[in-house]
Amino acid sequence: MVLLRQLLGDVLRQLRLRQGRTLREVSAAARVSLGYLSEVERGQKEASSELLSSICKALGVPLSHVLRDVADQLALAELQHEPVMAGAPEHDRIPAESIPETPEEITGELRADMVAA
Repeated sequence: MVLLRQLLGDVLRQLRLRQGRTLREVSAAARVSLGYLSEVERGQKEASSELLSSICKALGVPLSHVLRDVADQLALAELQHEPVMAGAPEHDRIPAESIPETPEEITGELRADMVAA
């Protein structure tokens, strides 16, 4: 089972690392303790909406951007663990070889299928 807090932590960590920033820098800007931010990034703590907003502001990214990345990661994880429409007739199923490995590869009809599911 995929935990939402782990996906959220992964996305936040990736954003921070892409910016070349340390936990200390982001925690100070977000006004959250370094230890707590570390636990959020490792998926050990659930971030409140207020805390998440503060972290996103410190990272300079809209909350909607973070949530969209998390949603893409979650959709991909679900697809990899439980193929979409597994109980549907064979001709309606998404072939395993067409399941992307990264959210960036999710496009077109597959994205529409995931949204409709």
